[in-house]
Amino acid sequence: MTKESHPYLIVLLAAVIAVTPLAVDMYLPAMPAIAHDLDAHIGSVQQSLSIFLAAYAAGMLLFGPLADSLGRRPLAIFGLTGFTLCSILLAFVDDISHFLVLRALQAFCGAAATVVVPGIVRHLYQEHTAKGMSYLSMIMMLAPLLAPSIGSAILLVSDWRSIFIVLTIYAALIFALVWKWLPEISKPIINPTDDPSIADQPKAAGNFFSGYKVVFSNPLARPLITSMMFGSFSFFCFITAVSFIYIKYFGVSEQMFSLLFGANVICLMLANFINSRLVTRYGSLRMLRAGLLVAVISAVLLCVFNFFGLNIWFSVFSIAPLMGGLTLISTNTDALIIMKFPHNSGTATAVTGTLRFGSGAFAGPLLAYFYTGTAMPFSLLMLSGVIGVIACQLWYAFNEKKLHPATE
Repeated sequence: MTKESHPYLIVLLAAVIAVTPLAVDMYLPAMPAIAHDLDAHIGSVQQSLSIFLAAYAAGMLLFGPLADSLGRRPLAIFGLTGFTLCSILLAFVDDISHFLVLRALQAFCGAAATVVVPGIVRHLYQEHTAKGMSYLSMIMMLAPLLAPSIGSAILLVSDWRSIFIVLTIYAALIFALVWKWLPEISKPIINPTDDPSIADQPKAAGNFFSGYKVVFSNPLARPLITSMMFGSFSFFCFITAVSFIYIKYFGVSEQMFSLLFGANVICLMLANFINSRLVTRYGSLRMLRAGLLVAVISAVLLCVFNFFGLNIWFSVFSIAPLMGGLTLISTNTDALIIMKFPHNSGTATAVTGTLRFGSGAFAGPLLAYFYTGTAMPFSLLMLSGVIGVIACQLWYAFNEKKLHPATE
């Protein structure tokens, strides 16, 4: 099985990944209506988002090793089946407690479907995994870009329950396509161009946690995983604070905010497109470090602009390349990690996915703790995440030199 076996396979994999951002973002405009209809406090409905993310992270931890032992296709089918059933049940729920339980189950099943995707991309693209991951991210970014607008459009013609009916139809369609087109990976392919340290890597055997031991014991994987965490922290600082910064601090309208936020998503897609064009020539590590250079410059400029209280456009035009740089860091770090574990790609995906959300969870409390009513805490926290990536890349270079002292 190769990426040429079906020209639209990468689109299908992106569509599988997209079930999570669609489930997260489509119902956001409907939160007040859900609270009113279920006679619940708005805080309880907002809590459903945290519950969803927590259940998704827990599902990745469970299903990652299972993907390595049971196979990708059965797990994807199971996950999409569960996601579809939960979505239709959510459309008919009549109290907040059932709503919260079903959202947790929906996320848990969604994790089973999505955790298999990076392993399949690694199998298809092999040493060009970063290129495949760039294509995947570029297509998948359409989901968070369009989902809130789709949810709002549904509310114009129907009620909030129709949002979950649309999610049901989407998941059922993806299930049918997965049933027909998704390949199974019989065994991993190890290419001579891969990292020499994995050429004779044994498949994790023993208890459920063996795969995690393999991942965390790799001396080159640890700094890459930590790089991903610091980069994700910066990214989630933006996601958490951007509405306050643009609307409350700079005073833009909700409509202008939507345009500015959409422009940042387009920058993420553009960065992935550039990566897909250049990564086969320069390699994932160089592209990661190029993204880091862009991120450092942009984050420093963002801090300077906000320190002097310059107008919104200085922040907008420094945030845009910063988002692009963080995307290059994220995509190439994920690819480098997956490529190091041909036998345990599901477990590696579970580790990166869980720690990505876990590191992002620190953004909200830290922004609240350092809140001053200005954009400086947001700017400095984003810069601190980028500096963390620099430290991790120095750690990676030190370990690489120790493992391969003859490498120039």
